[in-house]
Amino acid sequence: MHGPVDDDLVLDLHRLEAVKFGSFKLKSGISSPIYIDLRVIVSFPAILKRVAAAIWSAVTCCRFDVICGVPYTALPIATSISLAHDVPMVMRRKEAKDYGTRKIIEGVFDQGQTCLVIEDLVTSGASVLETVSPLTSAGLNVMDAVVLIDRQQGGAINLAQHKVKLHAAFTLTHMVDILVRHGKLTEEISLSVQRFLSENQTSIPSIPHVLTTSTPASNRRLPYGERSLLAKNPTGKRLLELMERKKSNLSLAADVDTAEELFAIADAVGPEICVLKTHVDIFPDFTSDFGAKLQLLADKHDFLIFEDRKFADIGNTVAMQYAGGVFKIVEWADIVNAHVVPGPGIVDGLKLKGLPHSRGLLLLAEMSSSGTLAKGEYTSVAAKIAADNPDFVIGFISINPAAWPEYPGNAALIHMTPGVQIGGGGDSLGQQYNAPDYVIGERGSDIVIVGRGILKAKDPVSSAREYRLASWMAYEKSLRL
Repeated sequence: MHGPVDDDLVLDLHRLEAVKFGSFKLKSGISSPIYIDLRVIVSFPAILKRVAAAIWSAVTCCRFDVICGVPYTALPIATSISLAHDVPMVMRRKEAKDYGTRKIIEGVFDQGQTCLVIEDLVTSGASVLETVSPLTSAGLNVMDAVVLIDRQQGGAINLAQHKVKLHAAFTLTHMVDILVRHGKLTEEISLSVQRFLSENQTSIPSIPHVLTTSTPASNRRLPYGERSLLAKNPTGKRLLELMERKKSNLSLAADVDTAEELFAIADAVGPEICVLKTHVDIFPDFTSDFGAKLQLLADKHDFLIFEDRKFADIGNTVAMQYAGGVFKIVEWADIVNAHVVPGPGIVDGLKLKGLPHSRGLLLLAEMSSSGTLAKGEYTSVAAKIAADNPDFVIGFISINPAAWPEYPGNAALIHMTPGVQIGGGGDSLGQQYNAPDYVIGERGSDIVIVGRGILKAKDPVSSAREYRLASWMAYEKSLRL
């Protein structure tokens, strides 16, 4: 039952212009008669405490061990609740650092504990689910989320579909009623808000955005064979089937000096790998029959060819680079990759030439070099572009997919991770190495890309076999967790 205390808080939020009425263009492009921005409350400690108290009163019936605020607006609210009620708090990073522990969830907790997610307001519920995902990946259970304001645009229903119950201190219509009763709003504005809410209900996009249950992500890895049934691209399907059949999730980064050296190493280690990664523009002895020779070896040893071209231009240009020139990459490479810096048009250009040949594309979502800019929002954009192009995009070059809000996402998409070396380490040019079991088991990747660990070994064939076995064992272990 709401009372005078609730009225006072709503009136104060209106006075501070945390809740505004008029005509506002939202991020989605929709024109809204109401705009809510609760970030201002951090400058008013007394009101911040009252907001925290109102949220706390909405979850007195819930049981939980720790709390987590959705970054960034809800962080001070969660902190205030933690201090007032002596409840432990964990913190979600929007992105993992590329140094130190590289955790996405900070704080002390035990596997299997229950976490309450705290947010300032909810519209569709997407921001809540983006926090639920890494929490459950870290081993926490999430059954409840609480907000100060439920905008009543479908968030509660959307969250319930993902097994998260929403609690709210206020609904938007109740806040409007309070403001009308106190003469702060007209009935006309109240009706316009109600019309807006009824005409603008939301849903969660059907893209690989979130984990939807409370079991750690490692428990959700599907076998490659099962995932092949979900693939819409023929090359993606072939690769997943090949991996299962050959019991290999190893890719060789064949960064050698000549085409002849490439053919030799491919023939030697071909039985151990699922993908051969090339840089064709390195070779001074390239000839027009290069692709045909490499395809013969791929057929002989049952692996796919991945030309690590890293396309990065506008659609029309990359289409010409892909199909034309000296290399004619589309004629012999099963897989290529591209940056998403130019936007989705780069995929359209490559798709124009690649799909008729049943080729597949990897998007560079992250890189293994120190100081890389390919992280955070860039990575999220890559995930969205992949979701929009399931017929051509088969996966990503990624470093720590388990830390993505989207993970595990669409099981048809494949994560390939470079910078893998038994024992870890790095080099003087900024390359960072991680061990196969860590990359597969902890970071949630599918294929390890190994270069110098095999090429510089005294016995490359034995080394390739060692990497294949280590990577496959890590994969099989992750299936049992």
